[in-house]
Amino acid sequence: MADLRVATYNIDLWAKGPGLALQSLQRGDNPSQLAAVQVIVALDADVLLLTGIDYDLHGDTISALEKRLAEAGAPYRYRLPLRPNTGIATGLDLDGNGILGEPRDAQAYGRWAGEGGMAILSRLPIDTAHIRDFSGLLWADLPGNMMPPDTSAAQLLSSTGAYEVPITMPDGSSLRLLAYYASPPIFDGPEDRNGRRNHDETAFWLRLLAGDLAFKPPEPPFVILGQSNLDPADGGGRKQAITALLRHSALQDPAPRGQSTRHDPGQSGDPALDTALYPKIGGLRVEVILPSKDLHVSGAGVVWPPDADPTAVTLTAASRHHPLWVDLAP
Repeated sequence: MADLRVATYNIDLWAKGPGLALQSLQRGDNPSQLAAVQVIVALDADVLLLTGIDYDLHGDTISALEKRLAEAGAPYRYRLPLRPNTGIATGLDLDGNGILGEPRDAQAYGRWAGEGGMAILSRLPIDTAHIRDFSGLLWADLPGNMMPPDTSAAQLLSSTGAYEVPITMPDGSSLRLLAYYASPPIFDGPEDRNGRRNHDETAFWLRLLAGDLAFKPPEPPFVILGQSNLDPADGGGRKQAITALLRHSALQDPAPRGQSTRHDPGQSGDPALDTALYPKIGGLRVEVILPSKDLHVSGAGVVWPPDADPTAVTLTAASRHHPLWVDLAP
């Protein structure tokens, strides 16, 4: 068996209303979407977690994307949309401004339910019968949480979602994807609500691995992957959880690297590890792929070529994020 390439990519495929991203995919007239298709084709991943993709109940959006990929020569037989907590109404005034029903009053910021979720594309079968969905865990039920004192007891921990998705390998064994997409640690006030939630969404995996939750710890082999939205060295946010996860004894950090020659003044982290470029902030490492220690990593990287490379234009047109990948040897 050849190496298995596992990847994650924020495709930035969301819109201001339900169905709008799907419609533009079906028309095939959106330059950023067409650029993202080129990026995914070149990435050549066997299993790909997408973040920043709109969710719909029947999976029409991810199916429309896969159709574009198949037309470009990169079909994915197996597809799985993952319902996010974004835009799910609470009926509460969570932001305390006296107005109900606003995007910030949802379980996670969203102008509509399903905005900016996650999905999986795979060349190998997805064992849908044994998926574990952790997205319904109350924030208050996470041991050692950092909830602000005035946070509603009804507030869920996951802003987008946290899932265990088994992938069936050719020999019949399972590789478990522990997929998540955390809230940005900004866009709040002095209470640092989003910063605290962002920290705890990564701390969830520490608690799961430690057996501190009602859920059983994952059976190896597994890979934690997705968008932590938190750089361990630069940018805002509380660094403790992501630092601990990167150093966890049950995991390995392949530290995927790109080829960008960019340098951001005032930053201390290695720019080759960055996975996204933000205006006024610079490059940050906000996505991770962390295989369990029993897996053999044969290669890793971030698709971030030097600025002079012609493919850099396509990547920039697709998303502010860059895909990262890890190759796992049999």
